[in-house]
Amino acid sequence: MLFKIMIPVSIAVKILQETGAIEYIGIALSPLMRIVGLPGEMGLVWGTCIITNLFGGILAFLTLAPPFHLTVAQTTTLCLMMLVAHTFPIELQIAKKAGIKLMTMLFFRMGFAFLMALVLNLIYTIFDVLQEPSVITFKKQIIVDTSLQSWIVGELKNYGIILLFIFSLLFLTKFLKTIGVIDIITKLLSPVLRFMGIGEGVTTIAIIGLTLGVVYGGVLIINESKSKKLDKRDIFYCMALMGLCHSLIEDTILMLALGAHYSGVLIARLLFSFLIIIVIVKFTKALPEKVFAKYFLAKTNIVK
Repeated sequence: MLFKIMIPVSIAVKILQETGAIEYIGIALSPLMRIVGLPGEMGLVWGTCIITNLFGGILAFLTLAPPFHLTVAQTTTLCLMMLVAHTFPIELQIAKKAGIKLMTMLFFRMGFAFLMALVLNLIYTIFDVLQEPSVITFKKQIIVDTSLQSWIVGELKNYGIILLFIFSLLFLTKFLKTIGVIDIITKLLSPVLRFMGIGEGVTTIAIIGLTLGVVYGGVLIINESKSKKLDKRDIFYCMALMGLCHSLIEDTILMLALGAHYSGVLIARLLFSFLIIIVIVKFTKALPEKVFAKYFLAKTNIVK
């Protein structure tokens, strides 16, 4: 499954490089990216991430970012956007099957990814922090020979490095579960979720989504909805929270390896996500059921 994403992304980036199309894509996206303090060409990284997945975005980043010598602040800002908005073809469909309006979730995640990046960039700029050049630990193979054969060999080496990294993350996750770190995170987050207004019926699911990912949490919501009645609003709040902040362990480590700083990809992501959900819960709790359903719930909502 991973190779089905990685190989087309690598080929697409290579074609864009050879045809000079990246320059035009950068021009088209530059206004949006420049607002958050990034080179316009980084829009292709985010776009790749949205259309494919986080690993597709990482491949695009490793190919496009090095020549721009991004600062730690810039890398962190871009990585935050990637963490909030990625893998839309899969994750939005899961949200829809869970009973959430697809377009609402799309604009929700895209909009708040941009807003989070905007605020984070302002904070870093105002306080003049993390302005040193970022260091990519997860380095891409540098190709001196520009021949097609050399490029293929280099990309295969990159795939091997990425797979090794993934297996390492899986091992780390299992280790953290074994020693009880995941249980500690669950105990710490449960009262926070209740304070935010998310019902107890989906609290455990939300925690699973936060730690493991939208796919895991979304599938659990779908399954739970079939066996027992879940509040429709709680389902939306849960999916919204997981959309903004999920896979806190694996994805965060990946972004740190790209040169991002934990203050943005972990702390700021958590704080921004919690604040956004608190505001949304306060605002939507007062909405009549029909109004809420019209704007937030899919017509094929499986929850009766």
